[in-house]
Amino acid sequence: MHGLPLYICTVKTITMCSNYQPARAADHHLFGYSPPTFEYEPQTYPAGLAPFLANGASPAWRLGTFGLMPFWAKPDLARRTYNARTETVGTLASFRSAWKHRQLAIIPVQAFFEPNYESGKPVRWRIERADGKPFALAGIWERRRGEDGAEAHSFSMLTINADNHPMMRRFHAPAKEKRSVVVLDDDSFDAWLQVEEEDELRGFLRSFDPESMRAEADPRR
Repeated sequence: MHGLPLYICTVKTITMCSNYQPARAADHHLFGYSPPTFEYEPQTYPAGLAPFLANGASPAWRLGTFGLMPFWAKPDLARRTYNARTETVGTLASFRSAWKHRQLAIIPVQAFFEPNYESGKPVRWRIERADGKPFALAGIWERRRGEDGAEAHSFSMLTINADNHPMMRRFHAPAKEKRSVVVLDDDSFDAWLQVEEEDELRGFLRSFDPESMRAEADPRR
């Protein structure tokens, strides 16, 4: 499994899920694949670079932009496409090609951060596995040609409604819909990367067991 970082918006708000700590490269073997050979920052924010595992004939770790970037996208789109709602992922222009072509990703994470408003103001909370191990999030990915002609990759986390989830319903502003990332089971990585049928695909997009995770206040220093 994996870990995540945190994102500071220009208006000083925390949004779903915009900041996480990627799993350490040394822990990537826990996902059943050789660790990446490239370096990356210990925290990830929208439009930042982080590792993800792209499916295909030979699944491989890629260094990609956090925020899906179709071939037609302008550079700042990544700051709005880091999460893909599962309810609309197949219809929105930013995501539908990746979804249609089953460009599925595993995002390695150590922890992710969400805002908790129970004190009356937003406080950053850290969410991670109860056993402290890294974990995998379900995502989609894209490729495009950069200005230099080289192939560039990007990815987005898939999210689901969490209004009734015992843990995730505690986060985000009171009047806002509650959302959650999709935590993949340890034994489902290969199956997730290979799934094709829509019904089977959506069977992976379910809430995680709240007993398997822990959450605690972790305000910015």
